[in-house]
Amino acid sequence: MENFSWVIILFFGLMQYSLSTELTFELPDSAKDCFYEEINKNTSCTLEFQVVTGGQYDVGVILEDPKGNILYKQVKMQFDSHTFVAQTSGIYKVCFSNEFSTFSHKLVYMDFQVGDEQPLPGMGEHATVLTQLESSAQEIHKSLSSILDYQTHHRLREAQGRKRAEDLNERVLYWSIVETLAILTIAFGQVFILKNFFTDKKPYVQFK
Repeated sequence: MENFSWVIILFFGLMQYSLSTELTFELPDSAKDCFYEEINKNTSCTLEFQVVTGGQYDVGVILEDPKGNILYKQVKMQFDSHTFVAQTSGIYKVCFSNEFSTFSHKLVYMDFQVGDEQPLPGMGEHATVLTQLESSAQEIHKSLSSILDYQTHHRLREAQGRKRAEDLNERVLYWSIVETLAILTIAFGQVFILKNFFTDKKPYVQFK
């Protein structure tokens, strides 16, 4: 029965961990999207982003505190991660810009983690030494959390690789069509020229 209770605790702990500010959104061409997060003072935060598809796989990012001070700024970045500690309480703003691109929209992944990861229920204020079962549950929780992160990044790389493969396949298809049309045009041209060589021309008769 005790084993079953720790399984339940581990399950709800993973559910609590999965409820983070993590999303994938489309950023149209010549557009700018901003997201807001209320953060308390002295809270550790991590902003991570990656351009999954679109154009040159780059985007502009800017992070501002409630006073409008720029905490982080990058131009035409494909992916990056930034960790900071909130100096003031209030609404923090992070904006993604695609204003430098006039024809290609982007698919952007963002993970904004606010605060440290919550421990398993009953483990945060543990007065005694952890038992072997509790230590095992904590290690499993850490391992599963790492697996979730690895799976997320693997899916992003898989989506990016698939998009590049589809773009390459489309370019190869168009190039094959152009080559086919060129070959047909040259073939018909050669047939027409050879036909003119072997066609009898009527003699020119001059009447007086």
